[in-house]
Amino acid sequence: MANRHLYARELGAFLRARRNRLRPQDVGLEPGGRRKVPGLRREELALLAGLSTDYYQRMEQGRYVRPSDDLLDALASALHLDEEERRHLFALADAVRRGVPEPRDDPEEVPAPTRHLLQTMNTPAFVLSRHLDALAWNPLAEALVGHPAATDPTQRNLLVALFLNADVRSRCAHWESSAAQYIGMLRAAVAADPSHPRGTAIVGELSIRSADFRRLWDQYDVRSPVQGVKVFHRPEIGEITLDWASYPLPGSPGSMLLVYTAEPGSADADRLQLLGALHATHQRR
Repeated sequence: MANRHLYARELGAFLRARRNRLRPQDVGLEPGGRRKVPGLRREELALLAGLSTDYYQRMEQGRYVRPSDDLLDALASALHLDEEERRHLFALADAVRRGVPEPRDDPEEVPAPTRHLLQTMNTPAFVLSRHLDALAWNPLAEALVGHPAATDPTQRNLLVALFLNADVRSRCAHWESSAAQYIGMLRAAVAADPSHPRGTAIVGELSIRSADFRRLWDQYDVRSPVQGVKVFHRPEIGEITLDWASYPLPGSPGSMLLVYTAEPGSADADRLQLLGALHATHQRR
C-alpha cells in the first residue's frame, strides 16, 4: 500500500516520544554522566525489550518493519505504556504490517436534520470534522467563542483558533489543558489517516507558526477525550464553567457533535442564558 510508509513514520514518532518520556531511574538504570537525550537511549530501550538496537532504530526511523505481537508486547512493557497507549501501538504496527486501503477524501458535510437540531438546542453546540474544523454551530456557540463565519474557512478550526487567535485564547482559561485535549483528538485522527491532506495542512501550519503547538504535539499524547470541563472568560459575564461532551454523528465517520452544558439551576447556567440574551440583542442591533 502506498501509504504504508506514513504509518511506519507515525509508529516511529510514537516510539520516540515514549522513549524520551522515560528516565533511566524509571526502569532501574543508573542515570550516569551527562546524557545527550532527554530520556532513555535507544540501545537501553532495545536491551530492556530484548531486541537488537539496529532493529529498534529502524522502527524509530520509520523504516518498514513487521514487528510480531510478542515484540510489541515487550516494547509496551519496556516503555511503561498504559492500556490506551498500548492499543495505539498495536494499531499503528498493524497498519504497517498489513497495509490499509487508501482513504477517500470525501468532504464532510452536515445533514440538514443535524443543522436543525443545532438551532433548537438551548446550549452552545458545534459540529466538528474529524480534524476539529467547525462545520456548523448555533447562536449560543457564537456567543461563547466568537463568530466562526467571520474567519476564513481554513481557519475555522479549534486548534488553529486556540493557538493563533489571541481573542479566542484570551477567552479560554487554562488554555494549555484545553489545547492538550484537542491535540489528543487531532492525534487520533492523524494516526488513523496520516495521509489526509487536511490533517497534514493543520499540523504543518501550526508547527510553523506556534512553538507552543510544537512542544505539545511532540509529546504525542494519544488520549482522545470525549468529555471534560472548560472555563471561559467573557467580559460581559465574567468567568463561566461548562461541561463538554462529544458525540459521534451517525453516517459521518469522524464527525462529531460537541456540546457545552451548565448544571441546571447553577450560577453558570444563569450566566450562559445571560450571555445568549446579550448576543441575541447584539445580533438584532
